[in-house]
Amino acid sequence: MSAIVDNLHSVRARIAAAARDSGRDPSLVRLVAVSKFHPESALREAYAAGQRQFGENYAQELSDKARALADLPDLSLRFIGGLQRNKLKLLVDAHAAVETLASAAHARALHERAHAQGRSCEVMIQVNVLGETQKGGIAPDDLSPLVELVRSLSALRLSGLMTIPPADDLAASERAYRTLATLATQHQLRELSMGMSDDLEIAVQQGATSVRIGTAIFGKRPG
Repeated sequence: MSAIVDNLHSVRARIAAAARDSGRDPSLVRLVAVSKFHPESALREAYAAGQRQFGENYAQELSDKARALADLPDLSLRFIGGLQRNKLKLLVDAHAAVETLASAAHARALHERAHAQGRSCEVMIQVNVLGETQKGGIAPDDLSPLVELVRSLSALRLSGLMTIPPADDLAASERAYRTLATLATQHQLRELSMGMSDDLEIAVQQGATSVRIGTAIFGKRPG
């Protein structure tokens, strides 16, 4: 078995164990393999091992990989980086889900792009739960108007909320995940994208329906 395949098995086992320990069905927690900067060959290797959901941080890289991997049925790409208005077309063209929507302007622009192509785009709203100045995302107090707007835009499908945890602070991550779960319940949203390589167990315990794992699958990023 290759390192990537072995790592995938290990991560899936961690997710399953965390779900069972929390009284949850492991099949309800989706694994998104974060493939930023990793080559097409690494994604193909993971795909061959049954992985279908991949996360990318840069629109151009996502677009390039979407074209290179177009022969793989059921491959799903999710954008988890900072949005730029001039790159939205790349995401729509690649049929990517967007997990980092955080402004009304980007919501309207993404809707216009998708609507012009007769498509719909799955989106999640990124929430900066703990108000970290170095991170993107909307403040919890500003979430309700954006949820209402996104729900009014016919080309967007709002599936849930996403957050990026504090670095190297598991207690803070737990607080952030618990708060995000509460916000999702308040807004009747079912999907929660939260949890990374170091804290996926905490995220699953707090109700994550999607965890974004990079290093624990692919190893350190090239370069």
